[in-house]
Amino acid sequence: MIKAHNLHKMTCHLAGRQYHDADLVWDYLRIGKEVRLERDIDNPHDPYAVAVIFEKDGEDYLIGYLPRGENKEMAEMLEMEWGCCYRTVISSINPETSPEHQVHLTISIRRNNMEKAPEKGSKKSK
Repeated sequence: MIKAHNLHKMTCHLAGRQYHDADLVWDYLRIGKEVRLERDIDNPHDPYAVAVIFEKDGEDYLIGYLPRGENKEMAEMLEMEWGCCYRTVISSINPETSPEHQVHLTISIRRNNMEKAPEKGSKKSK
């Protein structure tokens, strides 16, 4: 039986992209490119803030956040260290629209029997 590798969880826009580092890496953002979610527990504007991180050449860039009001469940999952169960990719880019809606993300749940994504900085063992 063929099974999907991922189960769709949610699709949302990248909030606040114009206030962070997205412009520094704009030319490298591509549909299908994976990004990392990190809980921003000290964010004074949103108690459930989840940062979206893009990595380029080993350096992390904060490119925005999951939208307020759509982030509580993911914030809780990240706090419980379930982040490895999710895969987040850029699903659309439209530079012609308002900055708040230029980038959309798709978050999927990884299939349990799939190989876990390597942690940042680790190497896969054989």
